[in-house]
Amino acid sequence: MSGGLHAQAVVRAVLLDVDGTLVDSNDAHARAWVDAFAELGRSVAFERVRPLIGKGGDKLMPEVSGVDSESPEGKRIDELRSRIFLERYLPKLEPFPRARELLERLRADGLALVAATSAKKTEMDPLLELCGASELVTGRTSSDDAEESKPDGDIVAAALARAQVSAPEALMLGDTPYDVEAASRVGVATVALRSGGWDSAALTGAVAVYADVSELLAGYEDSPFKRSPFRPA
Repeated sequence: MSGGLHAQAVVRAVLLDVDGTLVDSNDAHARAWVDAFAELGRSVAFERVRPLIGKGGDKLMPEVSGVDSESPEGKRIDELRSRIFLERYLPKLEPFPRARELLERLRADGLALVAATSAKKTEMDPLLELCGASELVTGRTSSDDAEESKPDGDIVAAALARAQVSAPEALMLGDTPYDVEAASRVGVATVALRSGGWDSAALTGAVAVYADVSELLAGYEDSPFKRSPFRPA
């Protein structure tokens, strides 16, 4: 774990990324993109897509393929990708160990939990169900609730509104540099996990970095969730 803390507002809500944070799904999302491109005649390498998982699909698609996500081809690719993910990959996914336990601990401390993910709502809901979070989250925001996807801050801003808290009263829990950037754009601090595939250097800007949910739980009493009020150093 790494990070620095000082005094600020008391945290009242946790804004939750899901993929790579609560569910081990980042590789699956990347493979769904590769498969969708291939089925429509485009060859895009997994290694090209994987580092961009966590960005909104509208940003990822043109970056790896040159296809505008709003074009007819882009819309076909996105629809196919979502269907492939739900049918081919979701049934094989597992939550990270102790993911539900962490959410229960946060709720026991009186923190509201709001999902804040770049995934579509049709993907977010079964992912939350998979990790036992459906009845624990008090609100849900997805790419459907934002004009601009991560790393823009729209989804995080929507989650703040859903939680009915100010930016200093929330913490983002995420796994990608795009989570850290999106949260910082609206003044929210991030606790980051390396479980999504990024190292601590890539997650610079987070107030604390842990290996995964289990390590966060092991150090929970000294984490930003308990050492509130705080602000990033």
